[in-house]
Amino acid sequence: MNAELCKEALKKVGSPNVLINIVSRRVRQLNAGGGGLGRPLVDVPASMGLADIALTEIIQEKMGWILPEEVAAVRPIPKKRKKH
Repeated sequence: MNAELCKEALKKVGSPNVLINIVSRRVRQLNAGGGGLGRPLVDVPASMGLADIALTEIIQEKMGWILPEEVAAVRPIPKKRKKH
């Protein structure tokens, strides 16, 4: 995996954990082959690895992702116990 491509893709995504998940899912799609999702969305040399292809697609904004909104955690209200 090319380190420069990783740095550029991380600037687009923002979170290393999200980047890993996006790249791994895209590599699985490219490995599966078959239909339209199995082909690279960018022009790449034959010697380029699948992870580098996925990173290049992210950098060139050929694929998108949606991050869920962060929701503040709410502490549950404890139930009052009855005294016996």
